[in-house]
Amino acid sequence: MTEKKTELLREVVQKCEEKGINLTNKRKMVLSVLQEHDLPLSAYEIADVLKQSVGESLPIMSIYRMLDFLVQEQLAHKLLTVNKYIACHHICDHHIHSQFLICNVCQKVTEIALPDALVAQLQQNVSEAQFTLSSPQLELAGWCHDCRQQLNIQHA
Repeated sequence: MTEKKTELLREVVQKCEEKGINLTNKRKMVLSVLQEHDLPLSAYEIADVLKQSVGESLPIMSIYRMLDFLVQEQLAHKLLTVNKYIACHHICDHHIHSQFLICNVCQKVTEIALPDALVAQLQQNVSEAQFTLSSPQLELAGWCHDCRQQLNIQHA
């Protein structure tokens, strides 16, 4: 794990302790796996990484429960369009609304913060349409810079 990611994990542990959130060792292991990988991972992929890296064999249902906990505590995100998980890049600032850009080719995910004014406008539009969101998360599919160049796709 890089020094930056190790420091981020320390910050997360400290924030959880301050809030009284029980970040168990196994939850830390799952979060650490997510932080170590640049691509989103499924519960099965996380199980494989844990088995290979630390020899820990966890039941898939346990991993799903840990992932649900991490998502609930805003330490990770579930990407609904690909049914995989990533660590939150704005882990210490829960006031940020994120948008996820997912590459169609390499599956790389870029998390970007949405301006509060845009979030407010989107919420107003949803409300005016008398619609209730089951998830306010924005996920957009496209091509990252590297894949766009490899495929010779022009930037819009």
